[in-house]
Amino acid sequence: MKRRAPLIAKLTRSRYMPPWLPEAGYGDFADSNRLTDAQVRMISDWVAQGAKFGNLADLPAPPRFTSGWQLGPPDLIVEAKQAFALPAAGTDVYWNFIFTPPIDRLRYVRAVEVRPGDKRLVHHAAIVVDRSHWGREQEKSPGAGFPGMELTNRRSVFDPDDGHFLFWKPGGAPYVEPDGLAWRLAPGDDLVLNTHLRPSGKPEQVRPSIGLYFTDKPQTRYPMLVQLEHDGALNIPPGARDFMVSDDFKLPLDADVLAVYPHAHYLGKVLEGYATLPDGKRKWLIRIPDWDQNWQTVYRYKDPVFLPKGTVVSMRFHYDNSAANVRNPNQPPKLVSAGNHATDEMGHLWLQVLPRAAGDRRVELDEALMKHRLEKYPDDFRAHMILGALLLARANAGAAVPMAEAALRIQPKDAEARNLLGSAFMGVGRVPEAIVQFQQAVALRPDFVNARFNLGNAFARSNRWQEAIGEYNRVLAAYPNDGLAKQKFAQALVQYGDALLKDGKRSEAAAQYGKALSLDPKNEAAKARLQNR
Repeated sequence: MKRRAPLIAKLTRSRYMPPWLPEAGYGDFADSNRLTDAQVRMISDWVAQGAKFGNLADLPAPPRFTSGWQLGPPDLIVEAKQAFALPAAGTDVYWNFIFTPPIDRLRYVRAVEVRPGDKRLVHHAAIVVDRSHWGREQEKSPGAGFPGMELTNRRSVFDPDDGHFLFWKPGGAPYVEPDGLAWRLAPGDDLVLNTHLRPSGKPEQVRPSIGLYFTDKPQTRYPMLVQLEHDGALNIPPGARDFMVSDDFKLPLDADVLAVYPHAHYLGKVLEGYATLPDGKRKWLIRIPDWDQNWQTVYRYKDPVFLPKGTVVSMRFHYDNSAANVRNPNQPPKLVSAGNHATDEMGHLWLQVLPRAAGDRRVELDEALMKHRLEKYPDDFRAHMILGALLLARANAGAAVPMAEAALRIQPKDAEARNLLGSAFMGVGRVPEAIVQFQQAVALRPDFVNARFNLGNAFARSNRWQEAIGEYNRVLAAYPNDGLAKQKFAQALVQYGDALLKDGKRSEAAAQYGKALSLDPKNEAAKARLQNR
């Protein structure tokens, strides 16, 4: 200790140690590692006086580190199906492992812990809840995992992404969600673990596991992760010492900010996030004067930061692409743009936002975010899809049609876009065009049950009964207990029976009414027709 005392004084004065990136006075964070000015002076004075031992009786007990699961035995442990073979050398690797927890009912998760295997190999990791199984579509074989840094989760517009930071880094402690904020996990949901891996100099096997801690207290409050970014503007010339990227988003409702996660790569220098209140006053959310991605983490506030409706949340990220930047991986510097490699750049400011109003207000927040995204990126596929679906849900099919058409122009081979456009066509009475879109959707994704259900409805509306029955049968084969599918199928069978009855085919009509009643015993039309035979 005494031999290293001068180095300790130097590193604490420079605030290189202990590692804590946020600047004091720019956000009041829980679990801060930052030394106070008085503590730094005390260390310097101690070193100047010879780094002498104090009274040994005042020595605190050494820290005790848990060797196993930090929160005790998890309620459920899931392990990656296959290990990933990390090469001995080369650039950083981003690999995604898929876990499907074996649960048979809806559960609420109060905490999650990642066991990465050899911690030397994993720089950090994050979990994404995948309810649509988009991750599986990226795998070459089941359980193999897939590469990629930036993940785009395909999800329902009315089920926004779970608003939780499920983040892991070496030395970090698992976070236990407060009552009412546990996140839901349904049977069949996948957990995608996005890992940042670093070669060690020899071939390694990486096979992580995840521990889940459940609670019987359901979710009653619904946060959302709000992302500020402008990666489209990241085009940093070589030699640029202060290249800035900005984004501003106006909150459509009163909300509390619970946590913040800034993210950039090697060229990030000064990272700022702040809020401008409706009265013009500025409230700082975070400021990092000397970014180092090796120490990135999620910062949780001691107390929620209240932001009223109309507050403008801003990010200002500054980058240094000069040779003087000791973290610049390119010497000499070269042009750097946004991308999914470690030597590319990113500029993201994530906020965990909890609307103040009762109930789930995430859709309102999501709509404002997607409108803002279209202002930055007019050809953004996801924004067109979400806004189109919202318009359709509000019975504004006429406005949904051009939104869905725009999405389809951007990604003409996307089955979801075809299904959305078909649904919008149905809403404005363009049934033949709707049928074409639904048919193309199921051709692109034969297992797309929702599109098959919509196709069955469109066939029924066109009196194409046999084709409608065929699609409904396929839907029920996939979801035999789907009540809505049974109701729609029964309605179609009654209409088909009526058509047969008009042609004088009484026995065939009765058979259809009987099938309808077996599917939906509450179908009054089928009951009445059978009674009046």
